[in-house]
Amino acid sequence: MHIRDPIHGAIEITADERALLDSPQYQRLRNVKQLGFADLAFPGATHTRYAHGLGAMQVATEVFAALAPQLELELDDRDRFRQTLRLAVLFHDLGHAPLSHATERIMPQVEALQLPQWVRSEGRRANHEDYTLKLLLDSGLAAELRKLFGARGIEPEHVAALICGKPPPGPYPFRSGGRDLLPILRQVVSGELDADRMDYLQRDSFFTGVNYGKFDSDWIIQNLAAVEREGRVHLGLMHRAVFAFEDFLLSRYHMFLSVYFHYTSVGYEQLLQRYCDTSAGEYALPADPDEYIQHDDVTLIAALRRSQNPWAKRVVRRQGYRVLLENTPGDDGQDLERLKSRLEAEGIDAFTTVSRGVLSHYGKDETTLWVKSPRGEVPIAEYTPLYERYAEAATLARLYVVPERADEARRLLGL
Repeated sequence: MHIRDPIHGAIEITADERALLDSPQYQRLRNVKQLGFADLAFPGATHTRYAHGLGAMQVATEVFAALAPQLELELDDRDRFRQTLRLAVLFHDLGHAPLSHATERIMPQVEALQLPQWVRSEGRRANHEDYTLKLLLDSGLAAELRKLFGARGIEPEHVAALICGKPPPGPYPFRSGGRDLLPILRQVVSGELDADRMDYLQRDSFFTGVNYGKFDSDWIIQNLAAVEREGRVHLGLMHRAVFAFEDFLLSRYHMFLSVYFHYTSVGYEQLLQRYCDTSAGEYALPADPDEYIQHDDVTLIAALRRSQNPWAKRVVRRQGYRVLLENTPGDDGQDLERLKSRLEAEGIDAFTTVSRGVLSHYGKDETTLWVKSPRGEVPIAEYTPLYERYAEAATLARLYVVPERADEARRLLGL
């Protein structure tokens, strides 16, 4: 069947993929907005993780089609790698919480999820990727995936390996012709030029109505290359398309500043956090995967509407705090902290936010993007200085104040 998409046109899915698409684990994403509170500032930004997963899968399929001839794979390996990659990218956001990133800070400790040993970590709060792995490896979706794709040599562990980047247990499934293809397949799922970013930049730009997320994806995909290093195959880019990659970096940077860090959504995320901190566990995210899939934007908003908590009421009634000051990008916000202290000394409630977004995986060998040129194959950081320029996280600091006393706060600070 085909699914019509405003970004990529007709997206083809097979009958077996449709069965997984219809699973409650994936259907939940219909009610998880891609950009959280962003629709309060951009009314069109009501698109979902459900649509993004399909779009990213389509991009990954196009990327694989461009790379496959260079990989010279046996037919069985080619079909198996293509299908595993499609499933990994389709499910890469499976574990996102209600309102996407806005509620990750109320997830339980990662130990509570009881993940399999090969993907387990300790001593931190769980994140959406941990829940993704839990749903893939320890829910009804895992059994369905084995039933539909096990005969083709595809196991849930193989799909999870492409999402987390760790070798799965059992016989190694990513070797072909004496080469290890896990690095390049993993980079398509999560890397400098992954299918995730190539979809969401265009999708978020379209639905928010801004132009900053646009870049020449066709030219980039046409110029992707496979680079072999010590028996491992990595993702590369032909030198003639480096300018398009630079434009891709700039698009990401501008989307962070104009959309992902918009003061409205950032401010409401802070109010939601205050609700979570002061409501004595009134709303919590469970570790059990079957219970977790009952939680989406609808259940969270319903909980906020039922609540008598003052912060929940502010969110529901759209009584957000006002921005008094915004620092230039890159500022750490220390000056704003001092101003906040002055306001609080006068009994005026205020808070500061520092929004940070990692633009690249700079310095991580496993995600290095190589450039193929007449000079040979070199890491992208050695080919274009613009890459290093955007290696650090994009940051934006703001000072918010309770709206009822905003004018008083401005006078106090001499604004």
